[in-house]
Amino acid sequence: MSTEDQEAQEDELLALASIYSEDEFNRADSAPGGEILVCLDLPSHFKVLVKSDSATNSSADNFKNTVSFLPPIVLSFEFPPGYPSSTPPGFTLSCKWLSPIQLTRLCQHLDDLWEENRGSVVLFPWIQFLKEETLDYLNITSPYEIEVPSNGLQSWTQSPEKTFGAGEWPSLDKRAIQDVQSASALVRCILDFNEAQQKKTFDSKPFLCNICFMEKLGSDCTHFKDCQHVYCNTCLTDYFKVQIKDGQVHALNCPEPKCTSIATPAQVKDLVGEQLFSRYDRLLLQSSLDLMADVVYCPRLSCQTPVMKETDGEMGICSVCQYAFCVHCNMTFHGLAPCKTPTEEDVESEEENESVEEEQRRTLENASNKMKNREWIKENSKPCPGCNSPIEVKYEESPLHFRSL
Repeated sequence: MSTEDQEAQEDELLALASIYSEDEFNRADSAPGGEILVCLDLPSHFKVLVKSDSATNSSADNFKNTVSFLPPIVLSFEFPPGYPSSTPPGFTLSCKWLSPIQLTRLCQHLDDLWEENRGSVVLFPWIQFLKEETLDYLNITSPYEIEVPSNGLQSWTQSPEKTFGAGEWPSLDKRAIQDVQSASALVRCILDFNEAQQKKTFDSKPFLCNICFMEKLGSDCTHFKDCQHVYCNTCLTDYFKVQIKDGQVHALNCPEPKCTSIATPAQVKDLVGEQLFSRYDRLLLQSSLDLMADVVYCPRLSCQTPVMKETDGEMGICSVCQYAFCVHCNMTFHGLAPCKTPTEEDVESEEENESVEEEQRRTLENASNKMKNREWIKENSKPCPGCNSPIEVKYEESPLHFRSL
C-alpha cells in the first residue's frame, strides 16, 4: 500500500468518526474498515404494511402502522490496499425492510458512484446517497407494502417496471443481504426501532413545562402520548405523590385543564418510586375488584382476601383461610336456611372461632420451632461431663470454648 493511500484511508476514517456518533459509525479494530448505520428521513405520516402468506394469518403477519423511523440500512466496508487510488472499497449492504432486488439496485448505484469518483475517497458520497436519495431512487412511497413469505425471504410486491423499467430485472448481488426471519420478527423490529428513535429524538429536544414554566430537555420530562402534552418530571412527581397518598389512584391524569389522558403504570413507577407505586398498584387493583359483581371479600377481619363467588352466587370460599361464607350476610354458609341478622352472640362466636384458629396456628408454630431447636442442639452441642447439660462447642484459633445451653 502506498503512503498516500494509507493516509487517505486514515483521514477518511477519522472524518467519519468526527461526523457520526458511536451509534451510527463503528470502526473495525482488525482491518481498515467499519460499519455505518444509515437511517433514512421518512416523509411525515409514512405508512408501512407488512403482509405474510403464513398459514397462521395472525395480526403480526398482517401489520399496518404509521412510523417515523425505519430500521437502518447497514453499510459494512473494508479498504483494500489500492484504495482510493485504483481499487474501490469492498462492501455489503444489509437491511430488514428492503428486498434483495432493491438492495441489489443500491449496490449497483454505489458501484456507479465509485466510477464517477475513481481515485477519490467515496464513502461520504455513498452515505449521502443512501440517506437522502434511497426512497426516490427505488420509488418507495407511502403506503409502503412489504410481503414476507413463510420462508422468511421478502418478495417484490410493487411492479418491477416501476423501479427498473421493462426488461431491466437485475441478477441478485451477493453483497445485498436481507436479514429478516419472519413477518412477526420484522414487525417487532420496526416497532422497537421506531419507538427507540422517537424517544431519542424526544430526549434531545427542549420543552416548556406549563406548571413551573421552566424549559427542560425531554429526558427530564414525561410525555402523555394520547394528548401529546409534556410536563417536567419534578412537577409530575409532586402531583402524583399527593394523589396516591390521598387514595386518588384514578386521578393520575394529564394536569392540562379538561384533559382526560391518563399516565401509564410504567410512567407512574418511574416518577414516584417503588414504595408509593406498590400502594398505587394495590389501591388500583382494589378499586377494580370493587367494580366486579362476582368478587367479594373474605369477611374475616384478619384476612379480607378477594374471593370469586361460586356459580350459584350464594357462597364464597376464601382461597387463603378456606372460610366458607354466605355472600349476602357474610356469616358462615348456611345452605338453604334464610339469612339472619347477626346478633352480638354471633359476632362473638365468629371472633372466638378466629381466636381459636389463631391460637392453634401459634401452637403449631411453637411446636415446629421447638423441634427445630432440638435438632440444632443435637447437631451443634455435646453433654457437659459434670452435669450432662448440653453445651455449645465453638471451634476457634484458640483451644476449644464451651458455652452452656
